[in-house]
Amino acid sequence: QVQVVESGGGLVQPGGSLRLSCAASGSIFSIYAMGWYRQAPGKQRELVATITSGGSTNYADSVKGRFTISRDNAKNTVYLQMNSLKPEDTAVYYCHADIMDGVVMHTQGYWGQGTQVTVSS
Repeated sequence: QVQVVESGGGLVQPGGSLRLSCAASGSIFSIYAMGWYRQAPGKQRELVATITSGGSTNYADSVKGRFTISRDNAKNTVYLQMNSLKPEDTAVYYCHADIMDGVVMHTQGYWGQGTQVTVSS
């Protein structure tokens, strides 16, 4: 059984920083792309950033230059460093990972439960 769990959300003032973490655990054979998505109230879930197993990254235009995605393959963990936060970054942030499990060797996407990020003075 595979689990993906986020941590690191919270309340921060505009211009501040937060670091989100997402760890995958369980019977894992391999992890491919990992990424962060967010969903603000009344809006659809949107991509924030993704990173391949080889380290190639992709960012939404709205976060380029402010957010940095990285991963530690040894720890099955992906991070999102968020700087210069704005009120419009307020959302629930979700981690997603494409994982091949180690039991039936099947690859599927896994979502975390989400972590709230609130940017407000």
